[in-house]
Amino acid sequence: MKNPALHFGIFAAALVLTAIMLVTWINSASARLADVQAEKNGQAAVAAAADEGYCSGALRPILRRVLTSCGLLQGGQSGRGCQPLQAKSVAAMSGDDFNALFKPLAHRAAIIQFAKDSAELDPNALALVEKTFADQRGASYFLVVSRASPEGSAAYNAELSKKRANAVLGHLRQKFNDPDLDQEVGLLWLGEEFAQLDEQFCQWTRSAQEQPCATAELNRSAFLAWIDCRL
Repeated sequence: MKNPALHFGIFAAALVLTAIMLVTWINSASARLADVQAEKNGQAAVAAAADEGYCSGALRPILRRVLTSCGLLQGGQSGRGCQPLQAKSVAAMSGDDFNALFKPLAHRAAIIQFAKDSAELDPNALALVEKTFADQRGASYFLVVSRASPEGSAAYNAELSKKRANAVLGHLRQKFNDPDLDQEVGLLWLGEEFAQLDEQFCQWTRSAQEQPCATAELNRSAFLAWIDCRL
């Protein structure tokens, strides 16, 4: 006759093992669901210790969209990949809210100013571009966000804004022998239609620091900053 106690012990052990596996699966599924919800809400599921304080939940999804559009992240466009972007669609927020995301970067960002109708970097601008790019501090991505002031047509200012972004990129390529540069620098040209800077940004580091600063002068510019966020 078979031992009923042995059968009962095996049955009990199987129940315990099944319960442990079920609890583990539920916990794992819950964690995955929390990650997905955090991504949908624009929040980080887990704060990475290496992230800087400016890496907010709101900044991450926008940064991911910009870098993907620029071909700097896996799954982005092939090659250099920085095509003209519909900024409102990329940011999915108001211009003021978009600008506010970068305010915590005031201590390390720079505003490169251009003359009216110009995409030429003057000596002060060249020096500030080089200084800002050299101050990498281990960051992964260098954003160039260019603008134009509202004089002229929207189409003209969109093209002018693009030329200003490319002027910065061209100088970086010429000055720095960085084999990773095309995988580090992301361009976003905004023209006159989105995220114009207001006069509070006159207090930031500018290439035309000694000149008067109003909104028109301020928006003939390219905003530069290294960003290190875990995406």
